[in-house]
This record gives sequence, structure tokens and C-alpha cells, in this order.
Amino acid sequence: MPAPAGKVMLGSYLALGGKSLKQSLALRRRQLGREQRIVNRFYPWDGYVPTSEPEIARSSVLMVSWHGAPYAGILNGSSDGNIRSVARKLKGMRRPIMLRWGWEMNGDWFEWGGAPNGRNAADYIKAWRRLHRIFGEQGADNVAWVWSPNWNSSPSASWNQVQKYYPGDAYVDWVGISGYNFYNETPSTLFNPVTDRFGGKKPIILAETAAVQGKAKWIKKLHSWVEDNPAVGAVVWFDTDIQEGTDYNFRFDTDSAALAAYRTMARSARFSG
Repeated sequence: MPAPAGKVMLGSYLALGGKSLKQSLALRRRQLGREQRIVNRFYPWDGYVPTSEPEIARSSVLMVSWHGAPYAGILNGSSDGNIRSVARKLKGMRRPIMLRWGWEMNGDWFEWGGAPNGRNAADYIKAWRRLHRIFGEQGADNVAWVWSPNWNSSPSASWNQVQKYYPGDAYVDWVGISGYNFYNETPSTLFNPVTDRFGGKKPIILAETAAVQGKAKWIKKLHSWVEDNPAVGAVVWFDTDIQEGTDYNFRFDTDSAALAAYRTMARSARFSG
């Protein structure tokens, strides 16, 4: 489900303090004059996974960021039933879905990262391919696979290089990147390494991005960077002010200048995918 040639799908993960998802979507619709083209939702590995997302417009693509798990419990087959169940539920939604499983695997902050799994990127690949095979067996043809590393690796070690986790072209539909402007990082710093390596063979999605300071200026830089990088087919803003474990406010409407910059980006021809 790539965006139309030369166009970018613009969407978000939405979790605004004091508002339901429906209310948050309505606010952004009023501010931007458009629907979210992609809506990112986080699902647990083996907890509740819904059978529908009725609040998300049918014109929007649902991106499911599905939590990973330690590799051993996937590779030994004990998770196959859970994987089949999720595959059937996503298939049953009867809508285009971008599945972003086990994201930021090259970081050391999730249980599915390479660091807590024996520093073995090869086993991540095996786990990914097992999921991919089971989804295929369940006929979940509405699912596009988003492989989504962090913009840099932690720890920075040879065994933890981004490319060592890549499952292979046959198993990946989109290449994603997580990258935030925390300390004045430019879009080029955050996104060029992954885009330069994979953008020639797969569409790129900025699967998680946002700015926490100098927002208007940074959004303008992001807009320009995307204009200059035709491999980018989607951008998903991490749009929340209630992220657990942090005081950061990632919303783009914290001041009028930032909102104006984001609105200009959202209404541009490049972002009309």
C-alpha cells in the first residue's frame, strides 16, 4: 500500500490528554482540514487485540505497532497460537493495515531488542520470518510489513548494526525509522543513514517522529527534507502530551507558529498521499 507516486501519507499516533481518540481525531481534522492518512495504534504482544477500530476513518490506513517478545518464545513455536489469532483479527478488520512488529530492535530499551536476546540479530530475523509465514498461512493479505529500527543503535556495536536485523526484501514492504528532535538533531542526522541504505529498494516511513523544542523551525526543516527525499512515502507524528515515563510534550500545536508550520506541511502537494 505505497502512497501515490511522489506523494507522502501523513498521519499520527494520537493520545491527547483529556481527550478520547475520537475527540483527538476530530480536533486534528478541524485544525488541518483533512483526515489522518495513517493512524498508529499500539497493541500488546499477548494481551487484548481488538477486532475493529471503528473510530478510525475508513479512508485512513491503520498502522499497528505490535509489541515484540523475547525471540526464544517465538522460535520454539509456543507463540504460534497467539500469532495466528492476531493474524486472523487483523485480516478480519477488512482494511489496509501496516504492521510494525518489534520496532526499535536495535535499541536496548525493549525486551525484543537484540541486547537482551543474546546480542543475536539473526534470531530477530528468524522470528520476523516466522510471523510473516504464519500471517501468510492465515491469508492476512491486507497486512503490509513495516520493519522499523531506531535511527541509531544502542549500544553502538558491530553486532547491533541496523542492517544486521533486516529480514530481507521478500519479508518487508516498508522500512520505518524512529527519530526525534530531542537535542537539535536535524532530519538529515536522524533519517539519512537508514534512508540512504534502504530507500533505493523500499518506501520509507518515518514511523515515529516529533520535536520537543524549536518546533516550528524543526517542522519546516522536516518538510524541506521530505521534499528532497523521494524515497519517503509516509510520515507519522508521535502526537501526544501524556507519554508515560516522560514529561515531553510532542504535540505540534503547543504554539501557534508550530501549528502553522505543521498545517502548511499537511496541506502541501507532497503530503497529499
